[in-house]
Amino acid sequence: MATRVEARTSMNPLDYDYSSFFYSSSDDPFSILEPYNEWFNQAVPEGYYLFAQAMSTPPSGTVDLTEGLHHNHVKLVNLSSYNYLGLSYRREVIEAGKAALDKYGLGAAGSPILSGTMDVHMELEAALARFKKKEAVMVFPTGYSTNVGMISALMRPGDWIIADQNAHASIVDGAILSKANVRFFRHNNPADLEKKLKQTTGKKLVAIEGVYSMDGDECPLPELVAVAKKYGARILLDEAHSAFVYGANGRGVAEKFGLEDEVDVHIGTFSKALGGQGGYVAGSQNLYNYLKGFARSRVFSCALSPVVAAGVLKALELAIAEPELRDKLWSNVAYMRGRLEEEGVDVGDATSQIFPIMVRNDRRIFELGHKLLKAGLYLQPIIYPAVAKHRSRFRVSVSSSHTIEQLDEGVSILARVLRDEGILV
Repeated sequence: MATRVEARTSMNPLDYDYSSFFYSSSDDPFSILEPYNEWFNQAVPEGYYLFAQAMSTPPSGTVDLTEGLHHNHVKLVNLSSYNYLGLSYRREVIEAGKAALDKYGLGAAGSPILSGTMDVHMELEAALARFKKKEAVMVFPTGYSTNVGMISALMRPGDWIIADQNAHASIVDGAILSKANVRFFRHNNPADLEKKLKQTTGKKLVAIEGVYSMDGDECPLPELVAVAKKYGARILLDEAHSAFVYGANGRGVAEKFGLEDEVDVHIGTFSKALGGQGGYVAGSQNLYNYLKGFARSRVFSCALSPVVAAGVLKALELAIAEPELRDKLWSNVAYMRGRLEEEGVDVGDATSQIFPIMVRNDRRIFELGHKLLKAGLYLQPIIYPAVAKHRSRFRVSVSSSHTIEQLDEGVSILARVLRDEGILV
């Protein structure tokens, strides 16, 4: 249980983090706000907060931004953005969005089941269904709401959700909202999944990810599918970081392993490889029809902006028509891995376009982040609650749009700062 923190006359920002402000002993729900803001208002000017820095350029290989201390940084090498195929700022995608803005206006101005569905939404769902080779695809306004809506729609009290312990917050929150029984198996461990499934009866859903966003490792899908099938569990595979990137045609880790028909629910997002916003559920027509009535995060949300939907549709067309984008991405990934290995940087079990740079020092990671910024590298710190305490890290994201020169410069800056600070020897 997190520490209860009451208002103090002063506090050292290094002695606290988000977990310190989860509980309060007061009966007033607002009582936690004062001690939290006392900490927050010290942490920001003292440099212990490097989030929500305002970028003034697209998320390309280099970016301009203003950090919280009002320092302007220009032409930073960007190794933080998810823009894996460099599609968010492609001229064709921008033009598609502009045309949709002229045709539809800015927003959908309604829930998908009421007045919010437009023909461009239906076109996007149909295109995705063809791409995924599924009966139907349902689009959600965000990736987060996709898992929350899907899981809480299907599972009920008394059912069982068995999720990987590194599952995304959206999977966890969807499980909590469903009020089903929830257990977590050890990360990527089929034997522990089997142990957990043996202890359950009734309806079961196994929730896993194709690529885990904090460690950059793939799931052992064949082994996990075999265990789930053995115990009659349905399988939800979240391919947020692997859809449009993995597989011969970019359909994800399920395609890579030839298990697309063995996975019951395919989840994906538009905010990574397609450079947009939103998410989708791909599966049977029966599932689609049921979610129309029970996926509350979609039913009670405004539909995805038609401007974004049109841009995503064009990005999907480009991803399909230009497989060389994936080839370039994986070439860049191999180059980056080699350069990091040359510098002696440990990236753990990463096999994807994501490389964790482990620091394991929650106190020092912000200081290192500032040094990286000043040296010309935009690489954000990852701390609790995104990862466990004392598992802080930087997370490198590689894109097909990175040049070799940008990757070289990024690795050189990273290695130099880590070496100067004693993280690398």
